[in-house]
Amino acid sequence: MVLQLIGAGLPRTGTSSLREALRHLLGAPVYHMSEAFAHPEHAQTWVGAIDGDTPDWEDFLAGYAAGVDAPFSNCWRELSRAYPDAPVLLSHRGDPEVWLRSMEATVLPRTREMLSKGDDDPMVPLFRVVFRDLFTDIDDGEQAMAGYQRWLDDVRAEVAPGRLVEWQPGDGWEPICRALRLPVPDRPFPHENSTADYRARHETRARKDEQRVASAGSSTSDAPGRPEASH
Repeated sequence: MVLQLIGAGLPRTGTSSLREALRHLLGAPVYHMSEAFAHPEHAQTWVGAIDGDTPDWEDFLAGYAAGVDAPFSNCWRELSRAYPDAPVLLSHRGDPEVWLRSMEATVLPRTREMLSKGDDDPMVPLFRVVFRDLFTDIDDGEQAMAGYQRWLDDVRAEVAPGRLVEWQPGDGWEPICRALRLPVPDRPFPHENSTADYRARHETRARKDEQRVASAGSSTSDAPGRPEASH
């Protein structure tokens, strides 16, 4: 399946709502950070891609019609080159302070939590690099907002105006449907993953973290050992 839309927006810019909207419009899965958590074996490939080791996108993203949110959006440049006919969707919030408040209530505490773990969790290396282009100090809000603005400026400067679709929460279906040349659905635009929703899932995330680490440890212990050299 060829990617039909490339999301270049950062987390907490309505990406969960966009995921659901695009699933409905395109009738196929949409890559999102939730997919990375569902498939922790993907994490190493994303880390490599962010570091410049580009995978075979058609193979790696087979079955997905689009992608939004990190880590997909970290690779917007490479993906936009690989799929030159796909519109690039820049989701954002008009005010960097609004974005930062949402991040501080949700994603940044989660990132601190992940970074405190060891590498027995396969998602930890991904969290080490996913915000690398935004800030070097996770506790420096001014640096994060500057990184957010720089990210928006880079996308706007590098994507052709006729290809770029800017979208903010509240814009609804129209900008996306226009870019995809699809009719506007006769249904409300999804509203997913509010700050309250995110916080309410804390225990679920903790339980899944434990299961993921246990599964990774089991896979390692079950792997065949390196054969000894014969003498």
